[in-house]
Amino acid sequence: MQERIQELVDILNKANVEYYLNDNPFLSDNEYDSLLNELIKLEKENPDLILPDSPTQKVATKVISEFQKVRHKTPMFSLSNVFNEQEIRDFHQRILKEFPSCEYVCELKLDGLAVNLTYEKGILVRAATRGDGTIGEDITHNAKTIKTLPLKLNKPVDLEVRGEIIMSKKSFHECNLKREKEGLPLFQNPRNAAAGSIRQLDSKIAMERDLDIFLYHIPSSSFKTHYETMQYIKDLGLPVNSNLKKVDGVNGVLEYIDYWTEHRSDLPYEIDGIVIKANDLAMQRELGSTAKYPKWATAYKFPAEEVITKLKDIIFTVGRTGQITPNAVLEPIKVAGSTVKRATLHNMEYIKNKDLKINDYVYLHKAGDVIPEVVGPVLNRRTGQEIVLEMIKECPICHTPLIKSTSEIDYFCPNKACPARSVESLIHFVSRNAMNIDGLGDRIMEDFYNLNLVQHYPDIYELKNKKQELIELEGFGTKSVENLLISIENSKQNSLERLLFALGIPGIGQKNATILAKKYNDLDNLMNASVEELQEISDIGEVLAHNIVEYFDNPANRITIRELKEHGINTTYLGLGEKIIEHELFSNKKFVLTGTLSFIKRDDLKRIIEKYNGSVSSSVSSKTDVVIVGEDPGSKYDKALKLNIEVWNEEKILSILQDLNEV
Repeated sequence: MQERIQELVDILNKANVEYYLNDNPFLSDNEYDSLLNELIKLEKENPDLILPDSPTQKVATKVISEFQKVRHKTPMFSLSNVFNEQEIRDFHQRILKEFPSCEYVCELKLDGLAVNLTYEKGILVRAATRGDGTIGEDITHNAKTIKTLPLKLNKPVDLEVRGEIIMSKKSFHECNLKREKEGLPLFQNPRNAAAGSIRQLDSKIAMERDLDIFLYHIPSSSFKTHYETMQYIKDLGLPVNSNLKKVDGVNGVLEYIDYWTEHRSDLPYEIDGIVIKANDLAMQRELGSTAKYPKWATAYKFPAEEVITKLKDIIFTVGRTGQITPNAVLEPIKVAGSTVKRATLHNMEYIKNKDLKINDYVYLHKAGDVIPEVVGPVLNRRTGQEIVLEMIKECPICHTPLIKSTSEIDYFCPNKACPARSVESLIHFVSRNAMNIDGLGDRIMEDFYNLNLVQHYPDIYELKNKKQELIELEGFGTKSVENLLISIENSKQNSLERLLFALGIPGIGQKNATILAKKYNDLDNLMNASVEELQEISDIGEVLAHNIVEYFDNPANRITIRELKEHGINTTYLGLGEKIIEHELFSNKKFVLTGTLSFIKRDDLKRIIEKYNGSVSSSVSSKTDVVIVGEDPGSKYDKALKLNIEVWNEEKILSILQDLNEV
């Protein structure tokens, strides 16, 4: 029996490889189905004989309750970007300063979701998302459903290998056709569809989406070159993109880019650029990394797609502080993989500077391939029917006359009871960096407000008395409501600085909320502070001091705080659960963080710095002691160099935190 099961597993796995990877089917569909049914029958009769690499283990039957966190053995770093030929040549010249020549491997930059796979003795045991570069989410149950991903390698090796999970254009189209028939919202692009599919708790959903995968990196390769490493990955039975190419020097790189710029649309999947890697692994190790990226690799990004569409209207929205923002209503158009209907126009000064008019045809692109941005009008398409926008005089929601900011640029609705401000303030109150209540997203909070379930902050803590009413709402169920109520209850234990930030005191962000919480330790102490006393605190100037006193002098705000206390909300500073520790590298030093660190979130690094008695500022000045730079640091890095301020790159801060056992 065991021999027959092994024989069937071997035949079916070989058939899958030939069909999905080599485009060389050697079994007919009927033959395959017959053998698979025989295997299923034998495994059902002998469950103790099921092999870990059996193709039946790809069948989607697993549903998990939540994603488990996975710490990567080595960080999953990102790459720097280059955008034109000169920047590519500059990258090449930096390498030539260290070496006489360089051979490269060029690869298509797949537009999907990065994944880290772990095989033990040749068997797939774990798949994890990139996450923050250090800690990702365990998606093994979904990764196993990918037809092109083998559960067992051709050799019984231990291996950590990285790649990209994608959805083909064909699968994306079929998926959206199905969703359209079912009346579900359509996916905007294959990248989002792939990412959303792989992060489903039910593996059946991931399997139905027909995902694909390509592998492109081993963190610790024993070979001499990256190209040899890729051949090894392929020999193990893992899918490697066939368009990978070894080229000599920068001219070879440019030829590769030129080819795929022209033929990009011919591919069955989406790409957003070309990855360029030095082929020699010894060269890679010697070149090392900067604070921003590996010196031996970069990613050429295709130019941002720019399209033309019609600016049909400009409407105004109201934020939680009452700020009025104009927004472009556009003729729906697809740009950089998603359909865009709206784009922020920031303020009237922005509209004036760009000379935008209603009924204009406008250039539109996505800033950083993410945020829709109106670039400007197509002047030669104006017909005389365009309308110059007049700034509204009153709030579009409550019709209260607007006031101008001190900068004379922004307009505000001064009515604190404005429904739009109320909804936005409630959304802010429950947000991740404030009270951190999972399950109360923007749409749900808006629905709760409109249903009169939540009008003020304390109402959130009354929802436990409306459990059955919540369960009966469309889109809710017993489990989701229970999870929401647990999250609401847990939020009562937050430290004071979260509550201060959540209350939305004008001008009080996370940093100042923490400063005030540390200083006064208890909310009552802060509520009784004077303007003069508050002004003596570093980073709290006259305007903020007046804002704080005015907020707590308002009888309505005092009633809100009293009701929150009655619900059991903590109003004391908990010190983030950590004692302040003196450390020579951090104590009494002012830090500025700039750019993106691949191995840690900015909030987490800030917390660690403060734990060791340092402070974090948002701007560089002569009083700054250290600037920590990540990827794309911008002007703060330049200013640090100009002022001769000490700079810590990604490598240094990682080393320090590892010594402190903080990562």
